[in-house]
Amino acid sequence: MQTRNRLLDDLAKVATSALGVAGGVKDEVEGRLRQQFERILADMDLVTREEFEVVQDMAAKAREEQERLQDRLAALEKQVAAAKKTAVAKKAAPAKKAAPAKKTTAASKTTGTRGASKGSKG
Repeated sequence: MQTRNRLLDDLAKVATSALGVAGGVKDEVEGRLRQQFERILADMDLVTREEFEVVQDMAAKAREEQERLQDRLAALEKQVAAAKKTAVAKKAAPAKKAAPAKKTTAASKTTGTRGASKGSKG
């Protein structure tokens, strides 16, 4: 029976050392892959997290400013439209009142113009 135990002990030692070697290989592969990725990423033109966050904040502020200016422009456009309506209403109201005052009779136009021209010639 001791031979079996020795055999099993030897097999366990071999398996343990094989797993240790496999673990070492795994660690070595992971290390090499990490180095490769780091080298590839270093060759790329990537920004740091801090730079990204700064630009992100700038974009958010610019968006807020654009929305604020858009609201301001809409308010100014409303004011201009209201001012145009008021100006049109003011122009239309005096024109209606002045039209009856400008009416003259056909006889006064004819005599005024002809009388002046006859008198100057004759």
